[in-house]
Amino acid sequence: MRGGPAYWTCKRICDVFVSLVMLIVLSPLYLVISLLIALTSEGPVIYRHQRIGKAGRVINVLKFRTMVKDAEECIAFFTPEQKREWEDKFKLEDDPRITSIGRLLRKSSLDELPQLVNVLRGEMSLVGPRPVVAAELEKYGANKDRFLSVTPGLTGYWQAYARSGCDYCRRMRMELEYVDHANLLWDMQILLATCKTVLQGKGAR
Repeated sequence: MRGGPAYWTCKRICDVFVSLVMLIVLSPLYLVISLLIALTSEGPVIYRHQRIGKAGRVINVLKFRTMVKDAEECIAFFTPEQKREWEDKFKLEDDPRITSIGRLLRKSSLDELPQLVNVLRGEMSLVGPRPVVAAELEKYGANKDRFLSVTPGLTGYWQAYARSGCDYCRRMRMELEYVDHANLLWDMQILLATCKTVLQGKGAR
């Protein structure tokens, strides 16, 4: 059974406090990463990607840019095999558009640090289902409203325990399981598991 009003209030308070503290503490790292991106490739330092948030609200999810400029246009030049993988998983195991700095950022998940701003704004939470694009949402079928009933997260059950190491059907099952059973203890376990997964470099793309 999903947590009640007290859980969601506590969750929001934790989101604001933790995201604000981390943004301040990590500000030197943000500066270093921004300089590395700006000096090694053309394009903006921060990439804004439209995703679907709680209740179907469109949000601009922030990330450090890890791809070449005009990466979206490059999809038209994918090989048939790459197109099939993209349509199935919405990502490539070996994406030719990723920059050298981008690979390091993705491997360490540092590219997602700007999403702490999304958390502070209330568009995302520290823990929740990962936000999806409109095409991904269609895969949820009759479960779309169920999936969109909670705030998407910086990390989540799938992100912490499987990441790119599972197919999309299993990912959806894991995300919906979290939606149905979210609670404070599970959130803490997911955060700890995410730290372990990131430090070990498992499943990052």
